[in-house]
Amino acid sequence: MSDHELSVPARLLGRTGLSVSVLGYGSMGLRGPKTWGVRVVSDESADQLLNTVLDRGINFIDTAPDYGISEQRIGRFIGTRRREFFLATKCGCVYTQHADHLELQHQWKRDVIARNLEQSLTRLKTDVIDILQFHGGDADTLQREGLIDQLTKFRTEGMIRFIGISSSLPHLPNLLDLGVFDTVQIPWSCLAPEHQPLIEKAAHAGAGIIVRGGIAQGGPDAEIQRPVLNDVWNRAALDELLPEGMSRAELILRCTLTNPWCHTSIIGTCNPQHLLDNLAAANAGPLPPELYISRLLIE
Repeated sequence: MSDHELSVPARLLGRTGLSVSVLGYGSMGLRGPKTWGVRVVSDESADQLLNTVLDRGINFIDTAPDYGISEQRIGRFIGTRRREFFLATKCGCVYTQHADHLELQHQWKRDVIARNLEQSLTRLKTDVIDILQFHGGDADTLQREGLIDQLTKFRTEGMIRFIGISSSLPHLPNLLDLGVFDTVQIPWSCLAPEHQPLIEKAAHAGAGIIVRGGIAQGGPDAEIQRPVLNDVWNRAALDELLPEGMSRAELILRCTLTNPWCHTSIIGTCNPQHLLDNLAAANAGPLPPELYISRLLIE
């Protein structure tokens, strides 16, 4: 298999018609130093990782203006390969870089949205954003401030191709009722399946479904432990159902990719081995039906 041969299964991203790899790449981890969290990735490592993402057949990358220097790194390190991937970023982002941390806010004003898009196009070294997503927000505010009309205008002008929303409960139901979003980014995993009815509703309406949190940060084997998710795993006694030779993270990710309404799941990692493990899980195919149903019924 050549470096550039597609090695990840693909699905259509709803009515966009884009054929996206079922495993996408979430770039928040490329945010750089003095932002938040404990992980810092060097320019050299970010360069290598982004090019490996494309070399291995991942063709969907998600980012945001308030992910530190993530957009700049994407533009700098793979901007010359722009034709090889679909690019989603966000708007409504206001950020202030302090000496030791990044302060984040979301503001729903037309000047903020316009500035986000202008800066994203420059940072990402591209003439068009495939999907511009509202980074949260509620239906009443987006309508009242004329922001949906603003993104529609951007689309007519050719600056963006599709309009998306990245959201969750409690705002997501009213946002879906607007019927205007080409894509919807929603959290889901077998450890946190509460958005399943909304995923199905959005998909039936023709929206492309982008799942975030689809590996549940790795589950009980994560480098950074999350007791709430571990408790769900233990209450469901998932270790007893774990097939021999399958890691916990693989089970979680393959469950997400087995979900018929998941068109792509964006997984953010800066660990090259984890990236290869995720690719192997994606290529292993869907879980057996009886195993998938058991996972989906977790409450």
